[in-house]
Amino acid sequence: MSTVALTLTDSTTMLRRNLRRMVRYPAMTVMLLGLPVVLLLLFVYVFGGTLGAGLPGGSGGRVGYVNYLTPGILLLTVATAAQGSAITVAMDMTEGIIGRFRTMSIARSSVLTGHVLGSVIQSVIAVAAVTGVALLLGFRPSTGPLGALAAAGLLVLVAFALTWLCVALGLASGSVETASNLPMFLMLLPFLGSGFVPTGSMPTALRVFAQYQPFTPATEALRRLLTGTPTGSTVVVSAVWCAGLALAGYLWARRLYNRDPAA
Repeated sequence: MSTVALTLTDSTTMLRRNLRRMVRYPAMTVMLLGLPVVLLLLFVYVFGGTLGAGLPGGSGGRVGYVNYLTPGILLLTVATAAQGSAITVAMDMTEGIIGRFRTMSIARSSVLTGHVLGSVIQSVIAVAAVTGVALLLGFRPSTGPLGALAAAGLLVLVAFALTWLCVALGLASGSVETASNLPMFLMLLPFLGSGFVPTGSMPTALRVFAQYQPFTPATEALRRLLTGTPTGSTVVVSAVWCAGLALAGYLWARRLYNRDPAA
């Protein structure tokens, strides 16, 4: 069997392992869904009337705000699911299973690949569930099939990039508790971008930061894809951010995974 075929076979096995763990411990998936759903309900029903009145274009009210808010909530859902991958990787590191894998004749990259693919699948499930809740609250995308497919592809790309970064953070953590806290900044970035309010309403310093952090172009690209409006450069900028984060996370994770355990 060639090296590529062996890697694919081992990666599939590790993916199956992570999917089985997801089924065996559904509480993790429920916890990942809890925060986005609670925030969606809170901002739509408590703040939606006021925040919706300040939206540009005269699309105020709760109906307008739920359409504005949902793309940011979906990206927050992806970030939450990616954080879960840091926890599962840290669990494997601290429980000794990684040490056993090192002694087995399996492709080293397959262990991390299984974690990443499993987390991306979990992200897709979580996004589908949150989208269902948003539809019940009045979210109405006005795009066609191609726009919806492009939006789904963008969410998968963001999930892939953030998961590699969180896998690296999980490997860098010395404990599960640390791994649950290190990726917390990913949960804050959607709030410091255009996910909940337009960046034009922010103070100058915060507005500059919001415009140049990765979640803002991703949010704008997703929002425009779902509303069928011209995307401009937002999709390209988002793809560049995702490629950079995925590459950085992958190289960092590979370096940490391949280091001497005794070092």
